[in-house]
Amino acid sequence: MRILVCDDDKEICEAIAIYLKNEGYEVDNAHDGIMALNKLRENDYQLLVMDIMMPNMDGLRATMKIREIQNVPILLLSAKGEDSDKVLGLSIGADDYMVKPFNPLELIARVKSLLRRYTQLGSIASSPKTFKTGGLEINDETKEVTVDGQCIRLTAIEFGILSFLAQNIGKVFSIEQIYEKVWSESAYNSENTVTVHIRRIREKIEINPKDPKYLKVVWGIGYKLEKITH
Repeated sequence: MRILVCDDDKEICEAIAIYLKNEGYEVDNAHDGIMALNKLRENDYQLLVMDIMMPNMDGLRATMKIREIQNVPILLLSAKGEDSDKVLGLSIGADDYMVKPFNPLELIARVKSLLRRYTQLGSIASSPKTFKTGGLEINDETKEVTVDGQCIRLTAIEFGILSFLAQNIGKVFSIEQIYEKVWSESAYNSENTVTVHIRRIREKIEINPKDPKYLKVVWGIGYKLEKITH
């Protein structure tokens, strides 16, 4: 698998590349958002690791532009650790967020988790299933989601959450349960991560995201996909 690492600090780029290459990944480097976009247009990557604070085009602007053309997983890196910064990064389309300085082992774990979800999204299930509730349809074979016949574009993480809830329609799951199932790792400080992705899914599948028809919150417990038979 091929990964693009984007950071204006060349030493950090090289360090991350060494960690990833030791795990068997192919790695290319970029040093600002414009360079990252150009490389994405020219090459096929399975993951992007990108710093936020960069010259010419920062990581947030680059993420928004990438999301207009691709659903490749994006792991943002930032020296800012405030929840508001993390929520902003996830809100504009990133799949995960890490604060600098980080433990190399945690970085590798996050990369593997995102790649595992992305690979599952691109694979063909051995026993294909289609889940339907009202006008919402989730095809677990083609990995397509439609609402009233209109195709909805989801990232790998967003599809993972929706597919998991669709396979257990009507059942309520806590934030921790959703995180552990979709990310395949322990739910440490996972609340913002899950809630931001839930909000993005609602913005895509709901007519009125503030009064959702499909993806419901059960206050104090978690989330469920509503079963609609008509």
